Amino acid sequence: MSGEEARRTSEILAALAEGEADQRIAVGQIVAALHDRAFGLLILIFALPNGVPGPSLPGLSTVLGVPLIILSAQLAVGRADPWLPGFVLRWSFRRGDFARVIKAAHPSLRRMERLFRPRLLDWAGRRADRWTGLLILLISVVLFLPIPLTNLPMAWGIVLIALGLIEQDGLAILIGLLVGAAGAVAAIVLLVLGWSAVTGLVGFSS
Repeated sequence: MSGEEARRTSEILAALAEGEADQRIAVGQIVAALHDRAFGLLILIFALPNGVPGPSLPGLSTVLGVPLIILSAQLAVGRADPWLPGFVLRWSFRRGDFARVIKAAHPSLRRMERLFRPRLLDWAGRRADRWTGLLILLISVVLFLPIPLTNLPMAWGIVLIALGLIEQDGLAILIGLLVGAAGAVAAIVLLVLGWSAVTGLVGFSS
């Protein structure tokens, strides 16, 4: 195992965040910097911005959201190697914003890494990847709908799934799917209730 392969995910992310805060970093630079281009690591990076509590970073969630949907769709159809179109690879954002996300998420990632290990391999292998990718895709689509106060459970569900893919931990994948799906259902319920309230008020006023 090479030194790069032996590095934990949290260490790889911290290295990516290093640099001048006002410097622009492109999605393509992130992809190129990952010697291990497994789906899990890329999905993790693109899910993290929505998992950080506090005010959202302007434009960052949108820039990283499209690659997340594209990658999960590829996993769902059984593609062996991740691919992103050129226009997505050229999208960029401030390195300082990316570093802020990584710094906020780093302690949680370190704690989770200590708990993960290869287990329940039927849920962490190629045979389960299609179903896992499909569920990540569905959660991701709901995640990027403009529904307030619903991002955290869905984003951290995807983060758990991604770490499970990286560490071959089927239990982490299952927990992540449950957390993410529960968050997606709650978001949809809020969306339906909000729409019903708005249409009810419109009907009442007319």
